[in-house]
Amino acid sequence: MNMIVAADKKNGIGYQGKLLVTIPFDQQLFRKETIGKVVVMGRKTLESLPGGRVLEGRTNIVLTRNKNYKCKGAVICHSVEAVLEEIKKYRSEDVYIIGGESVYQAFMPYADRIHLTRIDYVYEADTFFPEISPNEWSLTDVSDEQTYFDLIYDFRCYERKQK
Repeated sequence: MNMIVAADKKNGIGYQGKLLVTIPFDQQLFRKETIGKVVVMGRKTLESLPGGRVLEGRTNIVLTRNKNYKCKGAVICHSVEAVLEEIKKYRSEDVYIIGGESVYQAFMPYADRIHLTRIDYVYEADTFFPEISPNEWSLTDVSDEQTYFDLIYDFRCYERKQK
C-alpha cells in the first residue's frame, strides 16, 4: 500500500480544510500516479475535493464514522478494518492513501511506500502527516529540486525497511 502526500518542512499538510499550497506539477504527478488505481481517503478529504466529488478514473474508498454517509461513486467504509477488508480485492501496489491526517495515521503501519512532495517552506497548518521514522523507512529516491514561482520542493520516495 502507498501513501501519497505533499507536506511542508514541519509535515503540515492542510489548514482549515484546504491544502497548504497548490503546485500544478505536483497535482499532475498525483493524477498520473493514482489514475486507474484505488484511493482511500477520509470524509473531510473527499469533501475538500472540487465539488466534493470522487476522483474520476479511480476507485474511491471513503472512511467515515457516519453510518448514514453516502457519496455517489464511492465505496463507504466505517472502520480501518473494513477498509483493509475492501482493499484485499486489489493489488497492494495499486492502493493509495491520500489523507487526511487521521487516515494517514491509521494506515501508516500498513504502508509499504510513501510518495512525499516535500515543500521547502513552513506554512500555518492544522493538519499534519505522521513523522517518517528513519528506523522504519528508507529514503530510496529524491528528485532534483523543483521550483514553482519562489517555492522550492522535491519529490521523495520512502520504502518500509524489512524487519
